[in-house]
Amino acid sequence: MAGTLQVNRLSKSYKSEDGSAVQALDDVSLTVSEGEFVAIIGPSGCGKSTLFNIIGGLVGDYEGEVLVDGKPVAGNHRDIGMVFQEESTFPWRTTIENVAFPLEVAGMGKAERQEQAMKFVRLVGLEGFENRYPAELSGGMKQRTAIARTLAFNPKIMLMDEPFGALDEQTRMLLGDKILQIWRELRQTTLLITHNITEAVQLSDRVLVMSFRPGRVKEVMEIDLPRPRTSEIISTDQFGRYVGAIWQLLREEASLGMVESESAVG
Repeated sequence: MAGTLQVNRLSKSYKSEDGSAVQALDDVSLTVSEGEFVAIIGPSGCGKSTLFNIIGGLVGDYEGEVLVDGKPVAGNHRDIGMVFQEESTFPWRTTIENVAFPLEVAGMGKAERQEQAMKFVRLVGLEGFENRYPAELSGGMKQRTAIARTLAFNPKIMLMDEPFGALDEQTRMLLGDKILQIWRELRQTTLLITHNITEAVQLSDRVLVMSFRPGRVKEVMEIDLPRPRTSEIISTDQFGRYVGAIWQLLREEASLGMVESESAVG
């Protein structure tokens, strides 16, 4: 399955409330090869979510280009699926109805879309909860429903923006295991935006560390840990060394963000 994502020399500025220009991203380039899992990590204000929204077609008016399989894309793209941090399930639909939604929009017949949706319900570990409404599910279950819904239309490339940001640390690690299981089965090209160092190392083949605003790629770190990988690896010395090395890269950038925040308050 093809699915190489390229970002070439991407820059983006916004107008602030006082009319001045704010540079969110500056000359960002990256490639996520077919079947690769890459995480992007950086301090608050480094443009991670802006990058996510540009790649996903939600933000325009930028410099540079986004390519899928070598072809420039702009706006929504059939081969790119997106999972957000915010709650995105439809409260009036059951789990299986949520997952089947993109198939319904695509015009698939009811029997076939129910069968397809159930396949992804099982894949994310929600069998037995397919007829529950979101109000009856935990936060982790709702995120798994959102992931299954995105997977249902079979994107080549999966973008995830802080998908477990609102969850507690234990649930995050367990859902990380589930994400890795799904990735092993589907081998989708995956780009994860996160501020959690442990999550980035647990899941990824490579971690791109971004600078504070304007966001630039400060360093790319290869994560040479064995696969298949589970959260058990978190207790190993090698894992701890990766976490420590990434924190050293991030510490200065995070300090800059803290100084700016304190200045704004002062």
